[in-house]
Amino acid sequence: MKVVLLAGGYGTRISEESQFKPKPMLEIGGMPILWHIMKEYSHYGYNEFIICAGYKQHVIKEWFADYFLHTSDITFDFTQGNKVIVHNQHSEPWKVTVVDTGLDTMTGGRIKRIQPYVGNEPFMMTYGDGVSDVDIDKLMVFHKSHGEIATLTSVSVEQRFGVLDINEDDTIRAFREKSNDDGSRINAGYMVLNPEIFDYIAGDSTVFEKAPLEAVAKLGKLKAYQHDGFWQCMDTKREMDKLEDMWASGQAPWKTWDN
Repeated sequence: MKVVLLAGGYGTRISEESQFKPKPMLEIGGMPILWHIMKEYSHYGYNEFIICAGYKQHVIKEWFADYFLHTSDITFDFTQGNKVIVHNQHSEPWKVTVVDTGLDTMTGGRIKRIQPYVGNEPFMMTYGDGVSDVDIDKLMVFHKSHGEIATLTSVSVEQRFGVLDINEDDTIRAFREKSNDDGSRINAGYMVLNPEIFDYIAGDSTVFEKAPLEAVAKLGKLKAYQHDGFWQCMDTKREMDKLEDMWASGQAPWKTWDN
């Protein structure tokens, strides 16, 4: 099953560095947060990725093109005709497709544009600026158990986003705006989507979290996988520093992989 990563928006400018690269390429522990997300999926055996790029998309393409340079020792021997020797080369078991989904395309439009790369099969999707210790295997079991069009992972955190109305059977009935003292759960990404979801996306101007998910919710075909573990988005410099401190301390809850 393929994993789709949204990494094309302008996003929030959380540091001077974000003026020169897309937010998913900002580094935690010396590696892009996008890499951290991919490592988690890979830990569960999902190694085929489709990256929805847009803003500064060349940065993402160039980083993956030179991945072996980032992970290996290199000898540049100019005495031997500019010979390059790669030592202890480490590569991931990944197949990565980077798609330029447009500079101003909305989230739904980006997903619609990668439909030819997904084909007529279920796929996973998440945002390129948040990490979690979601158990992907349990998420998949949950999605397969209910047979509906879409599953999204919900978490309960300090509210800054729209919240979800969730029934006792985990069906999401509606999205709504937050209130000041709201304790409801929010959409954390880490979705599993059946190919029927493409039918609800009109085009480039479609915001995925609006019309498509609202329509599927009204039909009772959107389920919430409730995650009570770690989840953290990276929308501010403070959040970026928080993740960096966790990684530096060796206590990064999202690090589910061994190396």
